[in-house]
Amino acid sequence: MADPKGFPALLPEGWQALPFQPFRDGVEICMLWQGGPDVALLRYAPGASVPRHRHTGLETILVLTGSQSDDNGRYGAGSLMFNPAGSEHRVWSEDGCTVLIQWEKPVEFLE
Repeated sequence: MADPKGFPALLPEGWQALPFQPFRDGVEICMLWQGGPDVALLRYAPGASVPRHRHTGLETILVLTGSQSDDNGRYGAGSLMFNPAGSEHRVWSEDGCTVLIQWEKPVEFLE
């Protein structure tokens, strides 16, 4: 059995002191939980993007700061999105953002 893990004072700004690693060009990741579902923080630099991908399981995104856009719209801080299995999109942030993301299964990159 896995040990519980907590992040006291994660919000509103405690996440900023956590260690981030390069993920994609202009996007950094801080893994919070691995082993399905995975949970992480993604930090986008202004203008950064993630190419088109398909979800093989549910993805949940909560925008903490800035705004994140995808093929369906632009989402500011406090926005919560659900991308079900089978859905596809590309993601970008014009002004930079940090999101809390949870995914059940890895995505399939299409580009």
